[in-house]
Amino acid sequence: MASISRIFRTFFSTSVAKSPAKSFSDDLYKERNLKRVVHKFKKLSESHLFRKHANVYGNTVRRLASAKKFNWIEEILEDQKQYDEISKEGFAVRLISLYGKSGMFDHASKVFDEMPDRKCPQTVKSFNALLGACVNAKKFDKVDGFFKDLPEKLSVKPDIVSYNTAIKAFCEMGSLDSAGSVFDEIEKNGLKPDLITFNTLLVGFYGNRKFVDGERFWEKMMNASVSPDIRSYNARLVGLVAEKKLTEAVELFGELGSKGLKPDEFSYNAIIQGFCNDGDLEQAKDWYAKLVQSDSSPNKATFAILIRFACKTGDLDWAVELFKQTFREKCLLDPSVMQLVIDGLVKESRTEEAKKLVGIANSNKFRCYNLIIPAVEDE
Repeated sequence: MASISRIFRTFFSTSVAKSPAKSFSDDLYKERNLKRVVHKFKKLSESHLFRKHANVYGNTVRRLASAKKFNWIEEILEDQKQYDEISKEGFAVRLISLYGKSGMFDHASKVFDEMPDRKCPQTVKSFNALLGACVNAKKFDKVDGFFKDLPEKLSVKPDIVSYNTAIKAFCEMGSLDSAGSVFDEIEKNGLKPDLITFNTLLVGFYGNRKFVDGERFWEKMMNASVSPDIRSYNARLVGLVAEKKLTEAVELFGELGSKGLKPDEFSYNAIIQGFCNDGDLEQAKDWYAKLVQSDSSPNKATFAILIRFACKTGDLDWAVELFKQTFREKCLLDPSVMQLVIDGLVKESRTEEAKKLVGIANSNKFRCYNLIIPAVEDE
């Protein structure tokens, strides 16, 4: 078994131009056996140089989480507690955040609770990491209690990150009134809302058809001299479309360039959704063409919107083209959306064409859709 020193000599001799972090990351990434990834990670962790590279930790944990190897995430992160860095808040925050992003909230909370025993300071930084872990692990209901109780217990003062995280949690829960109440507390406590604050609220209110409230926070953002970015405008576009104010949405889209902003795929999707809602197939096609010709690319939401609409309006030829395009763009759609195209073709007695599409979908290397050819009842 290679010693840790030999492993490091291998990394550093591979390429003098390659940074240690890049070498670590590349070696772990190239290892296809996840069990060996875990073994290598733990072995490499014996070096304090390796433990400095938070991005390598993040990449490895993300990979294990994608494979649903949560027991191995626990194995490598619990192994970190033997090192001196665990008494430093930044390192503890790293573990809390990684557990949270993996959906392992109880483990994240345990790291936080163990900090005093390790003589590790708990400041607003670790408090925010715990709140963030709640949101990332979708334990939104826990945020309110932590926000009310922990600042006094820890003698810390919440900062704007704390408030933004609480607002995010309430918006995700659909408790928009509570999110608005947290906003009211920001200035009362001597802080100023920032772009993240407003964007979170705009997405929450406009996205939940609370247009009047969305406009209220838009006005507050203007009065606070916080400049909206493309995410802010995208939220407002969604709100306008939901309110059937498509003409205003198109006008707002047209103003983006004059504000120094470039529309992205989410901007186009909002307008495309509006024309689909209006039953205007030609305009939906036209805006899709504009998106394709822009610097942005269609995403899975674009294709889901348009495939549903094309099937609904009976334009199966376009639905088939969109179906094929999803694979060229490597967009992984919900199988139920793809099945709509197959069902439509079979209904129109285009069974052979449907079979070809099923073959394409079910042999896709990124995802097997398990599409089927529906049975046709004899008339």
